[in-house]
Amino acid sequence: MLTKLEDLLNYLEVERIDKYLFIGRSPEKPRRVFGGQVLSQALNAAIRTVEGDRIAHSMHAYFLRGGDPGRQIVYEVDPIRDGKSFATRRVVATQDGKAIFNTSVSFHVEEEGLEHQITMPDVPPPEELETDREHWERTGQQQGDYEPPRVPAIERRMIDRRDNNNPVPDQPRQHTWFRVNEQLSDELALHQTLLAYISDVSLLGTALRPHPYTGASKAIQLASLDHGLWFHRPFRVDEYLLYTMDSPTAYGSRGFSRGSFYNREGALIASTTQESLMRLRDD
Repeated sequence: MLTKLEDLLNYLEVERIDKYLFIGRSPEKPRRVFGGQVLSQALNAAIRTVEGDRIAHSMHAYFLRGGDPGRQIVYEVDPIRDGKSFATRRVVATQDGKAIFNTSVSFHVEEEGLEHQITMPDVPPPEELETDREHWERTGQQQGDYEPPRVPAIERRMIDRRDNNNPVPDQPRQHTWFRVNEQLSDELALHQTLLAYISDVSLLGTALRPHPYTGASKAIQLASLDHGLWFHRPFRVDEYLLYTMDSPTAYGSRGFSRGSFYNREGALIASTTQESLMRLRDD
């Protein structure tokens, strides 16, 4: 887990080597490239090929192969369309000449229009909840085998934390507060890049909640298959955002999850969906 925001941002911002060609790097861990990293790197590449008055409002992605963190990722952007108010970019990520990921990203000039939204769930504020670090520190001391955890670049405070050692089946929903641990600039593209990264955290786990498994269970094979993300309103990821998730169904070794991001004032700032592989192992 990356502990410095500067290090995380260095990985999420891709290197430009040509007008529509970019290179992305990965940290050594985990053993497969985290899907949120590829999402955010692809979004970062697409944003940098669009005129400044166009704001990313949606992306639709497929994870095709697992990424190798020991190799660079090449992002090729296809400028499909530049209209008067919308622009579209297609991004393909490859390693060793093979596609590992592709996405379409749509951009829109900001306009005035009709407004409505669903209400944010009534949940405890983040100040009343443990951070991941505080939870790991407390449980580690209780178990007697304690190594002080590092402070991650992204702070997470879970409302309905699950026991990885004894995952009791529960309702397929969960709520989590997030924020990055340092103040950022006002650049919206930076906040969108980081939210794309965060959006791949916990969605798959939500689909596992009705079952006696977690992401750490060896009896099940897990992977993100596709991902949708919509940006509704401007926001900041250096302020607390509530990520509320549910999973309407799982069938055929695939789990489907939905998520909504709210700011502290209750404004719905982004929505996400994901289908995941949830395959029971034979052995």
